Amino acid sequence: MPVWSEGPHTPQEPQMSSQPASRRTVLCRAALAGAAGLGVAACSPGGSGKKASPTPTAPVELGSAGVVPVGGAKIYREQRVVVAQPAKGEFTAFSAVCTHAGCVVDTVEDGKINCPCHGSQFDARTGKVVQGPAEKPLPSVPVTTKGGRLVAGPDA
Repeated sequence: MPVWSEGPHTPQEPQMSSQPASRRTVLCRAALAGAAGLGVAACSPGGSGKKASPTPTAPVELGSAGVVPVGGAKIYREQRVVVAQPAKGEFTAFSAVCTHAGCVVDTVEDGKINCPCHGSQFDARTGKVVQGPAEKPLPSVPVTTKGGRLVAGPDA
């Protein structure tokens, strides 16, 4: 609805057009609103309204312990776990869910776990934040080896 006033308009009082918005303007605004919604959904941990646990809620078998490099780490995206082997036969694990916006981390390079969404980096040995915007470390996940295979999660 147009706003009408007496006299000249001041910067505090915006002048509105009495003409309706064009079809193009309406479509552009709808497209921008939809794109903004997709951006929010892409950075959220889940779309169902339920917040997924950043760590396994039950023990999960990850596979052979031999695939985790000594002095390095491996990301298990589906299980949302990162396993590091700081020294031969010594394993530590962390959630693969970034503590900033809930994105799953995607690479490990030069001893750093990298989040693709906003550039956060975590130390692969400790899970501590190396570079923000994340402020909290990756949560620790219990991990053991059973018969040469890695098992992560509670009671592991």
